[in-house]
Amino acid sequence: MRRRPHRPVRPPPAPPGPRPDRAFRRRRHRFRIVVPLAVLAFVLSVLLAEGYTTRTFSGDQEGGTGRPATGVPREVTGGGPVVDTTRDGLNTYRAPDRTVVLTFDDGPDPEWTPRIRAVLDRHGTPGTFFVTGQQTVRHPGILRDVIRSGHEIGVHTFSHPDLSRRSASDIDRELALTQLALAGAAGVNSSLLRMPYSSTPTALDRADWSVARRLGDKGYVVALIDQDTRDWQRPGARAIADAATPAAPGRGAVVLMHDAGGDRSQTVEALDILIPRLQAQGYRFTTLADVLGTDSLTSPVGTAERWQGRVFVAAVTVSGTTMSVVGVLLLVVGSLVLGRCALLLVLARRHAHRPPHHHPGPPVTRPVSVVVPAHNESLCIAKTLRSLAAGDHPVEIVVVDDGSDDGTADLAESLGLPAVTVVRQPNGGKAAALNTGVRRASHDLVVMLDADTVFAPSTVRRLVQPFADPAVGATAGNAKVGNRRGLLGRWQHIEYVMGFNLDRRMYDLLRCMPTIPGAVGAFRVTALRDAGMMSGDTLAEDTDVTMALHRSGWEIRYVEDALAWTEVPASLGQLWRQRYRWSYGTMQAAWKHRHAAVERGHAGHFGRLGLPLLAVFQILTPLLAPLIDLLTVYGLVFGDPLLTVLAWTGVLAVQAVCAAYAFRLDGESLRPLWALPLQQIVYRQLMYLVLVQACLTAVNGYRLPWQRLRRSGDVVLPPRFPARER
Repeated sequence: MRRRPHRPVRPPPAPPGPRPDRAFRRRRHRFRIVVPLAVLAFVLSVLLAEGYTTRTFSGDQEGGTGRPATGVPREVTGGGPVVDTTRDGLNTYRAPDRTVVLTFDDGPDPEWTPRIRAVLDRHGTPGTFFVTGQQTVRHPGILRDVIRSGHEIGVHTFSHPDLSRRSASDIDRELALTQLALAGAAGVNSSLLRMPYSSTPTALDRADWSVARRLGDKGYVVALIDQDTRDWQRPGARAIADAATPAAPGRGAVVLMHDAGGDRSQTVEALDILIPRLQAQGYRFTTLADVLGTDSLTSPVGTAERWQGRVFVAAVTVSGTTMSVVGVLLLVVGSLVLGRCALLLVLARRHAHRPPHHHPGPPVTRPVSVVVPAHNESLCIAKTLRSLAAGDHPVEIVVVDDGSDDGTADLAESLGLPAVTVVRQPNGGKAAALNTGVRRASHDLVVMLDADTVFAPSTVRRLVQPFADPAVGATAGNAKVGNRRGLLGRWQHIEYVMGFNLDRRMYDLLRCMPTIPGAVGAFRVTALRDAGMMSGDTLAEDTDVTMALHRSGWEIRYVEDALAWTEVPASLGQLWRQRYRWSYGTMQAAWKHRHAAVERGHAGHFGRLGLPLLAVFQILTPLLAPLIDLLTVYGLVFGDPLLTVLAWTGVLAVQAVCAAYAFRLDGESLRPLWALPLQQIVYRQLMYLVLVQACLTAVNGYRLPWQRLRRSGDVVLPPRFPARER
């Protein structure tokens, strides 16, 4: 005989506290609504800020080299590389003879800008750094170091676009954001600007000149170049130094190099060759401000503008840090999703290939009691009871009418089915109704099902066979969607087959089943008593009693061929209420039985394996999974759309493989899987929100009331079950 485990003494329940007033409940409700909206707004703001401030520019580093188009003044195409249209008239400037201006585009960069600055400082040579707003807000300290070393700062737009292809408003926004970044990072503004992808004056076309004129109207001096070193091609340090050397001996030049956008080690090395060479030839190095004959092209900003810039830089810093955390979390959730799928596939295959008759001892043929709790189930009760009466195993049926006011009890009695007993009691909740049914049961094995569930003829017989093993205290059957017509029904059908029953195969092999579904489960009465019977402590009495059975030392088995078809919500509102209750009840049950993690024996096995799996795969992973969808949208807007679509399709493909295998194991048609992509886009988002709401409810300490769903009574058995067997 199996020794009954010691049943711990349970403290009496605490008396109920005062019922919160309506205003208090409203505040709790607002908390559960406002917090998710605030979190969503924060995440969207971070994505927008990070996407715009870190979006990399496309194309190479090369400027235009074509012939000038008509519409560009001859004094520009034939003049110097510095164009000033800020005042009435047009002026161009060249570097004086034996004078070189070293300019660097695309920084500041945390690695290469300091190294280039160090070479310039070592040789006592000034440089002009044309910075982008993106890099400035990401590395403000680097910019301040450049300014403190006495080097010149110019604007290179915010996100490095081709201004000739942008609208006037886009250009204004690029300039405003860049100046805001300069103000926040270093407290300065600059009136010196180099257009991205620009080159020599002879390469200007009509569109470029139009932009240059507009920039002049806004107070900017436009800097072009005399010589392009093409250092972005990495031709070698000596080749870069040769390209920077004025072609005509003794002529001055404005030279283009880069301090960001890639590996600039050759640029650093080239400077150590170029500067001593030109100094030996009598060249001097200066800035563009000196070429224009002015002291500086930068100016300090006022206090208000400085603080606006600081807020902007801080916001971008926060968004960057947040995205780094999000990236780590995405890696975690991606690993969890793929790991879960791999684990499910491996264990489900092993489960499916077990010997067909693995239960020790002779077949279980003794009668079984079936308990059906019912509250206002007049639409469903007849179909449920007829399916039980048509079964191939001897049963007694106990219908517990839990305070119905729609004639459920009268309808059950009027069917005249054999071995059906109707017990009436005041409304006390599902747990109380189940306990009443167990106390009225005549047999030591009890099957429980919801009043909206229909059994196959063989379900009860198959459900009780594992009880041949005296260590088994309960069994879980295979619950399926009975009203799968319509898109919502198909989505839930996919979820039940893939998300629930595939999981139960895994938990069955690992001996840590967390939930016996209320729609189809069987219990040994002795085991129920050891577990303290059905409890109303949580909103998930099925999960609660399953965990209690584990803690009492009983084994739980999954019987995949014990089939039951249950009614699922037919509207999004009803589905929300059901899953909200399930999620919150599961959290309640896991918290209630958390001490199993430090217990011994089978209880400890469940606590150290089952509870962590439940927390990781049913709470943590779903909470983090929205990152996949959010970053998919982020990638479509700010990244490579093709690569993003391929990544999302890959995740969907993994889900599809798991779903197809689960459907095959359950003998289901694959046709409903056409709805899987839509389920991932729409249905999954609803489940995310439900779980978030449940978590906030738990954090807020609010006890969610029981929420009963409306029934439709349209559960239909699959065609493979003949009408005479229904």
